[in-house]
Amino acid sequence: MGHKKPTETTRSYLENAPLPNYSQSYTVVSHKDVIDTTHTLLTNHGFIIKKEIYRSNQDGKVVQGIYHLESTSIDPQIANESEMGMMFAWTNSYDKSARFQCAIGAYVFVCANGMINGDLMNFGRKHTGSAFSDIQLQIMNQITHAEQRYKKILADRDSLRNTPLVKRSQAELLGRLFIDKEILDITQLSAVKSEIDHPSFDYNSDPENAWTFYNHVTTALKKSHPRTWLSDSRKFHEFIVADLLTPAGIKTYSENINSDFHVINTMPPEEEFLIDFGIKNINDIEEINEDDLKRYILAD
Repeated sequence: MGHKKPTETTRSYLENAPLPNYSQSYTVVSHKDVIDTTHTLLTNHGFIIKKEIYRSNQDGKVVQGIYHLESTSIDPQIANESEMGMMFAWTNSYDKSARFQCAIGAYVFVCANGMINGDLMNFGRKHTGSAFSDIQLQIMNQITHAEQRYKKILADRDSLRNTPLVKRSQAELLGRLFIDKEILDITQLSAVKSEIDHPSFDYNSDPENAWTFYNHVTTALKKSHPRTWLSDSRKFHEFIVADLLTPAGIKTYSENINSDFHVINTMPPEEEFLIDFGIKNINDIEEINEDDLKRYILAD
């Protein structure tokens, strides 16, 4: 059975959407709690929300939140970036059809197409037990490492810009995205074909270029259901990196910084938090008092 067409909605509508009643084994995490936590943590970490976009199915049970961010970073690579902005996105559901997911990404100024890469699936969380506490930690982890993830995406963008991709190769990749990887559906496949023939935007790159092709696909991915948009976008990015950049011998940003990563980040913030509360394993997070967690986040 096909999904109802998702539509753009408002923060107020989602905050007032009725919560479902499930058994005690399933913890419902409200859209309002996710939105409030996201706003608080972004603000506490020095990010300015330039725009927030919410999409949902017709009854508000599956929701996608996207935030276009302005960073106050003094890093010249970030401060001088003129093509792409930083983005934070999440997915939440009331109907058990999707786990909560969140990720740092980037969006293209000219078209608002998104690029998602990173540990998205590692942060998927079933809504059981201490789901809300875990989700707060997930959001905090992504935001704390936002600049690193964003810079990797910018490096991938630069590599794609320097990678020729003739039309025949684009057609082969499209076939694999549709038949093999099942990232694109038939409607999205047709949308990519239309973008190749008559682009909706000017990406300041050659038509037979990997960056141009990438944007044609991410334009089509905007048609994904809120339930799958994050994972579809991440899978597409990983596919392109694996098939175009890695075989060509192009090192990704993450490969270049691996040797320095543990020096820069000797302890992730969520581990510091667990130690503060005397917890040795994140699976024991039920021991954390929710009021203490909120105070920790607000004081961060």
